[in-house]
Amino acid sequence: MRTQFAFMLKRKVEKTAMKFAQNPTRHQGLLKALTLGFFLLAFIMPISALADESEQAKAFDHTTTLQTVLTSSHRSAANRDRDKYRHPAQTLEFFGLRSNMTVVELWPGGGWYTEIIAPFLQQKGQFIVTNFAPSTSKQALAFQQKLAGEPKIFGKVKVVEINPPNELTLAPDNSVDMILTFRNIHNWVKAGYAEQVYAEAYKALKPGGILGVEEHRAKPGISLQESIKTGYMSVDGVIAAVEKAGFKLVGKSEINANPKDTKDYPGGVWTLPPTLSQGQKDRQRFLAIGESDRMTLKFVKPKASSRN
Repeated sequence: MRTQFAFMLKRKVEKTAMKFAQNPTRHQGLLKALTLGFFLLAFIMPISALADESEQAKAFDHTTTLQTVLTSSHRSAANRDRDKYRHPAQTLEFFGLRSNMTVVELWPGGGWYTEIIAPFLQQKGQFIVTNFAPSTSKQALAFQQKLAGEPKIFGKVKVVEINPPNELTLAPDNSVDMILTFRNIHNWVKAGYAEQVYAEAYKALKPGGILGVEEHRAKPGISLQESIKTGYMSVDGVIAAVEKAGFKLVGKSEINANPKDTKDYPGGVWTLPPTLSQGQKDRQRFLAIGESDRMTLKFVKPKASSRN
């Protein structure tokens, strides 16, 4: 409110100044108004700036909640606009995320989820993200620059450099409470190292630790080859592969379901937002569909396991 009042007062002073400049002899009375206006601005603006800083700091202290992070000004309008498709608060709550956990995010991409999880864990938890060597890809370099560019948000984030299949250690054995992956499995399957990722995740998690999976959901009966081509994965196939690594499925959620997604596009899942691989062709149609239909699965590493 204080910031809004300061902005309105500033606009009023500017308009008054313009009138006075156009005819100073006729508007002598405006001089007093200008003087008062400038005095009030000088008084209010610093206070409003301090208020903004206070609000920002509050979002990242020990009282941080997912909702305060989601509404924080460090998130761009474009990223906040995608909340309606990705339901981050509900998704992370379904996985059981708590602020005092040690969490690994696999293949964070551009860092959409990273900028939500990092401040949430900043005070009480530990956040680890994987990244490829920045010299190997533009995305890896951009992600590194994103983290380095905002130390107040990402300064405590630990980056583990990976180079699968040769280098894929995520964390010390039995040291992590939760591992999360968002829309990565189709890429792992295509690259041929999905089973290795699941095995490394299993080793890194503590007994009782959670593996949270969000992935594009295929129509039933899809072949593996078609999944690789379209980016949509079989729910049963994902569950079977993850459980083969030793995990147990403990929950499914329809939080990220999208019944508008017909899954029959020429460019696969990348036809839909945010990629929109077809450019301007049928763009409004694909925007109206929104982001893909997704499975949301919760797995646990059993507490009593001979594989610990």
